[in-house]
Amino acid sequence: MDTKEKNKIKNVTFNPRCPVIDFVSIISGKWAIPILYRLIVTDDVIRFGALQRAVGAITQKELTKQLRSFEALGIVTRTVYPEMPPRVEYQITELGKTLKPTLDSLAGWMEEHREELLENFHHQAQPEDK
Repeated sequence: MDTKEKNKIKNVTFNPRCPVIDFVSIISGKWAIPILYRLIVTDDVIRFGALQRAVGAITQKELTKQLRSFEALGIVTRTVYPEMPPRVEYQITELGKTLKPTLDSLAGWMEEHREELLENFHHQAQPEDK
């Protein structure tokens, strides 16, 4: 297995030259941050269905894919109980909890700059008067 393959985990590619690219690779999925946020805020075990409802209009397939990626990275734990029907629970790990300040910072930045961003967006969307 070559270095590129070793550095690739479930659609996450690690680039030793740029930690920001690595971070974005981990959280770049549309649902990555909402899933992580919900797991961090819950700070307890949460069943798959409850997590899916809490996150929003995410498909079962997409949630499973994202959770498996987080599990492979050690950000989330997954526990399967051999019951009928099977019960699967997820929980944020201590490593995953270390993302809280970063996510809080991103949310704070968005709150602080939301209006400015919207104004800029609407200004760009308006045709110029000629």
